Parts: sequence; structure tokens; C-alpha cells
Amino acid sequence: MKKISSNKSFGILFFIVFFLIGIWPLFNGEALRIWPIPIALIFLVLGLINSKILTPLNLIWVKFGELLGKIIAPIVMALVYFVVLTPISLILRLVNKDILKLKILKNTDSYWIKRKKKIGSMKKQF
Repeated sequence: MKKISSNKSFGILFFIVFFLIGIWPLFNGEALRIWPIPIALIFLVLGLINSKILTPLNLIWVKFGELLGKIIAPIVMALVYFVVLTPISLILRLVNKDILKLKILKNTDSYWIKRKKKIGSMKKQF
């Protein structure tokens, strides 16, 4: 089982979220939203006393995060693959570049790459 965050940190986090929802219109010159402020205060009080009432909400929040991770991570990885790696690969193939030296050379005895610079003895590595 994965470790869930403490009820205290969960309560404080949701206090901040609901408090920001309540005061956000003030930044645009609008009126204060009243409904999120009492909810924020309830989360603050329950979080500070580390109430067990927050445990089911905390568990639901963690499960929601795991679900989002299962959905979002493959999408992001696919975007990275198709938007970044595939075009780079196609460009390298067009210019006939073999970065990893994977091409088989028929007239070569060895694929060993000789060092140009001598490294010292490995007696005093650190």
C-alpha cells in the first residue's frame, strides 16, 4: 500500500486552495467569493488538530492522483516520443547520421574505438 500524506498537510493544502478560490476575484477588482472561505476555515481547523475526519477525503484525493497519473503519464510520454524523438530520428536518417555507430561495416576487423588521450593509472581515483 502506498503511503498517504498526513491529515494535517492535507487539511492545510485544501485550506490554501479554498482560500485562494475565495480571494481570487479580489485580484481582478471583483467582489470576494464568500462560499469558499468557511470551507477553507473548516479544512484549516481539521488540519491543525489532525482530525480523523479528513482520512477518507485524503484517501479519495490520493486515489484521484493515482488515476490522473495513470492517464496523464502515458499521454505525456507519447507526446515526448512523437513530438521530440521521432522528428530527431527522421532528421538524422535524412542526413545519414549514425550517432550510435550501429551500422555494420564489412571491411572492419574490430569495432573497438581507440583512445586518443591516455588516462592515468586507476590507483587514486578519488
